[in-house]
Amino acid sequence: MDPLLSLRALNRATLDRQLLLARVDRPVPDVVEHVGGLQAQTPHTWYTGLWNRIAGFRAEDASALLESRALVRIALQRSTIHLVTARDALAMRPLLQVVTERGTRSTFVRKLRGVDLDELEAAGRALVEAAPMTFAALGKALAERWPGNDAHALSQVVRWLVPLVQVPPRGLWGRSGPIAHTSAEAWLGVEAPPMTPEELVRRYLAAFGPASVMDAQTWSGLTRLGEVVEPMELRRYRDEHGRTLYDLPELELPDPGASAPVRLMYDFDNLFLSHADRSRVLGEKAEAALKGFPAANVAPRLILVDGFPVGDWTVAKAGRVTTLNLHQWAPIAELDAVAEEGARLLDFLAPGDEHAITVLDGPSRP
Repeated sequence: MDPLLSLRALNRATLDRQLLLARVDRPVPDVVEHVGGLQAQTPHTWYTGLWNRIAGFRAEDASALLESRALVRIALQRSTIHLVTARDALAMRPLLQVVTERGTRSTFVRKLRGVDLDELEAAGRALVEAAPMTFAALGKALAERWPGNDAHALSQVVRWLVPLVQVPPRGLWGRSGPIAHTSAEAWLGVEAPPMTPEELVRRYLAAFGPASVMDAQTWSGLTRLGEVVEPMELRRYRDEHGRTLYDLPELELPDPGASAPVRLMYDFDNLFLSHADRSRVLGEKAEAALKGFPAANVAPRLILVDGFPVGDWTVAKAGRVTTLNLHQWAPIAELDAVAEEGARLLDFLAPGDEHAITVLDGPSRP
């Protein structure tokens, strides 16, 4: 029988793979690739995700890599914007494009009339490669060629057909700009062989394992990964519910009794988005506290104590004072440790401001 992994063992394994048991002294691109990319549909909150994982992390360093095109923000897993290296953007996109296609065909392609998709792909690519464009500008230009068609639908179909990256200054630290796009090929100017499904599964397990087939599908948005996983030479475990979990045979698991430091997570951290069964990183308290957030399309920034959420945090700025609000769902015994980590977070987020920390009861409201 496959070895049993307790909930705590899975929690510690996942935190370890996500570099959250201890900060590492590794280059930013190495960390971004190791964790399988960071969900980054917000322009700046993902910087905190790197701060949580890299010792001495400087936001300016990641921002410079985004500006130099070593890092890029592009729709990949689950058809959401991810921060990845240039190499991963080009390697992952062909494999994950079907995820974007699935939603695009059902939502936008059916709205088009008299539009040849090959011609639309060529026209859209030519426009964004001539100069980066917002979806509004792209849709307007395409509607001039295909009058009577929905401009937004035209631009969203191009989003599927052409791998589009969001170009700086959007996403740069301390700056921003319009959500303008060009093609990954034009922006990066390099080539990379497409990633195979087996390679993607290995990358997933290295970042989130041990995990089930359904977990891998939740993270990637792909289907039928069981056909990929079963022939692979992987180690097998089972969880407390009897589900089969797979892992890379060369990777060892941390001691389930290992301590987990306080972490203040950013809103869309993939730690919470990459398993079909999220109990390994959420637990019962979080599931109850988070019920109000999905309807508002807002994700909370969770406070982890001993590896599990005990509250969430928000930031408010008034003049030269930046305040960190710690929302405790129940009294936190380790509140001093949370406040100490919060003070370090304020030094990172607002180094030139005066800082304050407040403790509030109950979850924040979206």
